[in-house]
Order: sequence, then C-alpha cells, then structure tokens
Amino acid sequence: MDEWMECGGAVSSINSFNRQQLRPKRPHFEIMLTYILLSIISLLTVILNLLVIISISHFRQLHTPTNFLLLSLAVADFFVGLLMFFQIVLIDGCWFLGDITCTLYQYLAFIITSASIGTMVIISADRYLAICYPLHYSTKITQQRVKICICLCWFFSVVFQSLIVKDNLKQPGKYNSCTGECVFVVNYIAGLFDLLFSFIVPITVIVVLYLRVFVVAVSQARAMRCQLAVTHQRAVTVTVMKSELKAARTLGIVVVVFLICMCPYYCVALTGQDNFLNASSAAFVICLVYFNSCVNPIIYVFFYPWFRKSIKLIATLQILQPDSRETNMH
Repeated sequence: MDEWMECGGAVSSINSFNRQQLRPKRPHFEIMLTYILLSIISLLTVILNLLVIISISHFRQLHTPTNFLLLSLAVADFFVGLLMFFQIVLIDGCWFLGDITCTLYQYLAFIITSASIGTMVIISADRYLAICYPLHYSTKITQQRVKICICLCWFFSVVFQSLIVKDNLKQPGKYNSCTGECVFVVNYIAGLFDLLFSFIVPITVIVVLYLRVFVVAVSQARAMRCQLAVTHQRAVTVTVMKSELKAARTLGIVVVVFLICMCPYYCVALTGQDNFLNASSAAFVICLVYFNSCVNPIIYVFFYPWFRKSIKLIATLQILQPDSRETNMH
C-alpha cells in the first residue's frame, strides 16, 4: 500500500508540507513574504555557489582534494538554488508546467539532496583522515582519488534515487488527483530505506567522525602550544597542522550548520508529525532547508581568504586576463 512518504531528498520531500498546509487559504501578506524570502534565498544561493564553482575550477592553486569536495557541494547547492524557483510555484498555487516537468523537478531534487549529504560524509571522512592520520594523508588522499569518490557519490545518488522513485518515473502524474497538482508518492518501504540511507546513516557517520576529529584536534592543539620550534622541520610540521586544524574548524562549522538546517525537517518526517504543522511552521522548515545551500559560501567568505580574493578577481574581471589561472591565491 502506498503512503505519502517523501522522506528522502529534502528539497522535494518538503512538498508534502505544501500540499497539506497550503490548501487552506493563507493570508496574502504571508504568501508574499514567503515568495520574497524564497526568491532572495534562491538568487543568493545561485550567485554565491556559482562564485565558488568558478573560483575552484579556474584557479589552479585551489585544485586540492578538500576544495574539490567543496566544489561538489557547491554544484549541488547551485542546483538547489535553481530548483528553488520551482518550489516557489508550489508555495501557494497550481503547477502549470506539466506532469513530466513535475516528475523531473522532484527527481532531480532527490538526487541533488542525496549527493549533497553524501558529499558531507566524504568531507567528514577527509577531515578525519587529515587530523587523525596526518602523516599518511598527503600520500593517501590525492586529487584523483577524491574525484573518483565524488563521481561515485553522484552516481550512487542517481541509482539509489531512481530505485526509490521508479513508480513516479514510469508514469509521470500517476498520483495527481486533479489538473494543476505536482504530487510525488514513494511507497512506505522505499520511504523507510530513503530515510535510513539519506539521513539516519549519513548523519550518524558525520557525527561520529567529527566527534573523533574534535577530540584529536583538541589534543593536537595542546601539543602544539607546548612544542618549541627547535628545528625548521618542526616549525613546518606545526604550520601544516595549524592549517589542517583551521580547515577542520571551518568545515566543522559547515557540517554543524547543515545539521541545524536539515534536522527539523527530517525529525518531522521521522516522527510522522507533519500533519500537525501549521502553514507558518511549514514555511519556516522550507526556508531553513533552502537556506543551508545559501549559507555555505557565506561561511567561506569569513574563513577562507582565497575565496574573498577570488570574488574580487571575478568581480573586477581580472579572471579574464591571460594566465589568471596561475594567480597566487594565498
């Protein structure tokens, strides 16, 4: 028996909130405020993540394993920003783009969110290896291996979500009860698997890895404070460890913000209490989920000098100059 289980893919699954909560007529002010807020978030998400994509792709000095993971996350967040424009249509109105477009929109949203969560897991593993096994990190974690991991992450996201939503893909619009609906139904068993592998398992892995990173980072920070730079080699080691700890701190903030933004929705989906959300609460959950894709580049602005410099180079069109790829970004 089919259930309205849209547990996986935070972008698309929150449409269950829309269908349940937005059927009653909402105040015009609230509708307009939601439109404006989501439009601003969408525009910022697209622009800021596009800057990250251009920066890491263009400047050769930024081609590092960790930055490639940030690039994968930025690509996912960029598409979230684009899909957000379709979400705005569903806030308080009919879907007028057809059943095939509806299915494609929902399907892509599932894939993008799954790939985003998978990338977060890889980022956590990357920081775990960099902090807990620093002597082996540079030799084991190469650009090529990270690229392979990213490709596998996206590939498995496509395959997994295709299995989850196969009934919808076979017959777009199958579950629409009337013209103008955009309904996506996942059967109960598939929904449970999606919730398990798109949220519970990844979040557990992320939390465990970063708790380990936190413990080791604290002990290493204490050791560095007690260490005297007796030789040049020791000074270099201390500098490298400081850099890795700073990266772990920054990416840790990204992970924490991700959990804060995603957990409210998934907790509701997990407990099955979405029927009790009012329209304002549903709108808040929607905006919070989308805001996560917008906030990551903002974090980079505050913590990564190379991103601030790349924004300046892009804004002043210096990126179009010959040999700009070789610019020193540090």
